[in-house]
Amino acid sequence: MTTPHSWFYWAIMSAVFAALTAIFAKIGIQGVNSDFATLIRTFIISIILVFFVWFTGKWSNPFELSSKTWVFLGLSALATGASWICYFRALQIGDASKVAPVDKLSLVLVAIFAFTFLGERPVLREWAGISMVAGGVILLAIKR
Repeated sequence: MTTPHSWFYWAIMSAVFAALTAIFAKIGIQGVNSDFATLIRTFIISIILVFFVWFTGKWSNPFELSSKTWVFLGLSALATGASWICYFRALQIGDASKVAPVDKLSLVLVAIFAFTFLGERPVLREWAGISMVAGGVILLAIKR
């Protein structure tokens, strides 16, 4: 069932799984090249998603998708891959407790990109929260 606020519960679960991703990845990449680790992770995710989409009956003919959908899903995939490669490299050489919060600077960038390209208009209160996230990232990045 979808409610006006159901997105929030999915977003919270995403945050929990993202946090677990950082911890599991930090442990898993010890002694392994981070790019190779990203490949293994991607392979496992692909297998799981094939079964998930098939099992839930969500499979449809990919050739029926519009060219715009293919282009933007392709760009999203490239951005995801680049993000994962950078994230795993950062985790391999840095502390998870520092890497993960800096990675969340993406929240600030999403707000800016959504404003610029999608016409979304966060209210002042939302910009204040986004600014606090940016401030937190800066505090983490400053050397003591």
